[in-house]
Amino acid sequence: MKYGNLINTKSNFDYNSLMHSSTPQKTILILAANPKKTAQLRLDEEVREIEEGLRRAEQRASFIVKSRWATRPLDMQRAILEEKPQIVHFSGHGEGEKGIVLEDAIGRAKPVGAKALAKLFSLLADRVECVLLNACHSQKQAGAIAKHINTVIGMGQAVGDRAAIQFAIGFYDALGNGQNYSFAYDWGFTAIAMGTNIEESLTPVLIQKEPILDKPKSAHLFISYKRNIAPDENVALESVFENLKLGRYLT
Repeated sequence: MKYGNLINTKSNFDYNSLMHSSTPQKTILILAANPKKTAQLRLDEEVREIEEGLRRAEQRASFIVKSRWATRPLDMQRAILEEKPQIVHFSGHGEGEKGIVLEDAIGRAKPVGAKALAKLFSLLADRVECVLLNACHSQKQAGAIAKHINTVIGMGQAVGDRAAIQFAIGFYDALGNGQNYSFAYDWGFTAIAMGTNIEESLTPVLIQKEPILDKPKSAHLFISYKRNIAPDENVALESVFENLKLGRYLT
């Protein structure tokens, strides 16, 4: 499990204030929860390290970090509507089949399961690019979300607090320096292996939705011959094979 301390504050660091750029910005929404009677986590350190890494990054003007603390299910929905993030990051506890652990109205644990999360993100498929569940045993929820979101990362088993923070640092350091989500995942993976141990580096699981290919279109092949000239059968066959390789149907 992840251990540490939580400070209940709200952070909104806007990197655009540091540097003006015409590059389209991406909003990272961090949702943190550490309910009463659950192991304390160093969520504040995780957010601080993410912000510090992006502040130093080559493409720091391309990212805005927004965060919410003591997150309830309603807070999660409202924050996504208000901030319109491209990246959604949950930091907290996970309880396997029960789901990721948010808070209820009086700060107690409120698990949110895979079906509810899948329904939520099915409404955001045209907006959210990546979801990171930095919580123990969150692979099932990640798999459900990945039916709708292109890139999702969950944890296949319990993850230590230090390893979770190291993964987040590596992941966002890579994004901030122009890398794609797949490379950023590998960079975070490597950060755990180098900073903690190789066994724990196997905990994060990357799930990427396969692109939907367009339905193959039929191709009509016409071969004409000139009178008194032998047809070039080799050229005709090459054309047929090329269309087959491209996945076209010949009629």
